[in-house]
Amino acid sequence: MQLHDLKPNEGAKKSRKRVGRGPASGSGKTSGRGTKGQNARTSGGVRLYHMGGNLPIFRKLPFLRGEGFTPRNRVRYAEVNLDALKELKAGTEVTPELLKEAGLLKGGNRPIKIMGRGEIAVALKIKAHKVTEGARQKIEKAGGSIETIAE
Repeated sequence: MQLHDLKPNEGAKKSRKRVGRGPASGSGKTSGRGTKGQNARTSGGVRLYHMGGNLPIFRKLPFLRGEGFTPRNRVRYAEVNLDALKELKAGTEVTPELLKEAGLLKGGNRPIKIMGRGEIAVALKIKAHKVTEGARQKIEKAGGSIETIAE
């Protein structure tokens, strides 16, 4: 096989429809646009979001500046579940630095929130910005302690 032997698959290439080329072509005279009217004209048609004279939907919606409907001052946490901490040894002090070194944090420099998915059997000393109630109960049941860090 050589370069000049290559060709596209059958039916992959379709030639464009040439309109306005006489009555025999099937799309002569009005070129498939019908007779008269807005859409028959050159550069005719309606603009985007046109609703036939009704008030467009985007003008009916409430007007908010900035990021739309999401609060600007929302705090987004890097979430760590208990099942990720089960590999740690008993008595380990779990800090943001330790979590970062272990590769358990996704989300850069966000504050840390401990979530309650999974079980924990070892007693850990956890330092985090926030802890869910379910996670707190499981950690304390296993004999661990929680210290919250100021954000």
